[in-house]
Amino acid sequence: MNTTSIPVRGWRQNLGRDLTATLIVCLLVGLLMTMITGRRLVGHLIYSFAIGTQISLYIMLLQHGVCAWLRRRRPDDPKLRAGWPGMAWMTPVVIVGALAGYSGGTWLADQFTGRRSSQLWEVGALGFLMTAGFILTISALVTMYYHSVEKARQAQLEAERAQRQAAEAQLTLLQSQLEPHMLFNTLAHLRVLIKLRPDDAQQMLDQLIAYLRATLQASRAESHSLRAEFERLRDYLALMQVRMGSRLRVELNLPEELAELQLPPLLLQPLVENAIKHGLEPALEGGLLRVSARRQGQSLVLRVEDSGVGLGAAPASEGTGFGVSQVRERLQTRYGAAAQFRLQALPPHGTLAELEIPL
Repeated sequence: MNTTSIPVRGWRQNLGRDLTATLIVCLLVGLLMTMITGRRLVGHLIYSFAIGTQISLYIMLLQHGVCAWLRRRRPDDPKLRAGWPGMAWMTPVVIVGALAGYSGGTWLADQFTGRRSSQLWEVGALGFLMTAGFILTISALVTMYYHSVEKARQAQLEAERAQRQAAEAQLTLLQSQLEPHMLFNTLAHLRVLIKLRPDDAQQMLDQLIAYLRATLQASRAESHSLRAEFERLRDYLALMQVRMGSRLRVELNLPEELAELQLPPLLLQPLVENAIKHGLEPALEGGLLRVSARRQGQSLVLRVEDSGVGLGAAPASEGTGFGVSQVRERLQTRYGAAAQFRLQALPPHGTLAELEIPL
């Protein structure tokens, strides 16, 4: 009696749900017949379950077969992909499945009870109309109910798919903004170095070419490993050390057990750039840049620390807030409220940027 709209490719996944619903409907029908006739409940339940499960099975198989046949003719029809052949096809499917299921279920229940029940063609015109009308009404109502449930589920899946695609597009946009920002900053460093130390500028240019070759293709992926993230940082910091020399000291701490965790590419890059540009470069003696990763419960904690001049001490410059805002937007788009970003001063001087993202 239950014929939920079953996707052609996923109808087996719905079988358990449909079977449970069928049993509930059969139980209600058995109770109703007991109240009407006053006879024993057990007998009514045997017939109700035998007939109901067969009706459900026949209609489900017929619906699946009709959809499979129609999909060969109309492969792009979204209703067929969702397992619904349309009312014109479902009407005969329900009629044939319900009548065949009633006859087969009655015969099966007779084998359990030892009775000899009358089939539809043996009860006369009035009996046929009453019995067939009752069976078809219940089958049609349950079919339409489960079709509406499946339509609501499909609509929810489409909404979630659209939301996911929008988030992916936003991430792609944010990531595309990151690459030229990093490149412009590096070229600005190189321009200064050409005038002051041409040999170091040549070395830096060679490092930049190698860095771009390794980074730009990888950065277009949706995610990469934490190991790859630290390798890209190591390449970038090698560039910066050509410019700053011994003024820039670097520590990268990545525990091996965290190395294969996935995260958006170049997530730490803007924070490292900020730490150098606004923390370490303005400091006369330079300082230490430390990037680390650790696990904290069910979260991954990433830290970018510098011992530079500290928050607000560097001269204001154009584009100062890009790195922080870019990281915040990417975290919000990818993880929502589950991710945290903190920026704070480190005494006696220096800055800490800390990310906490769910594992």
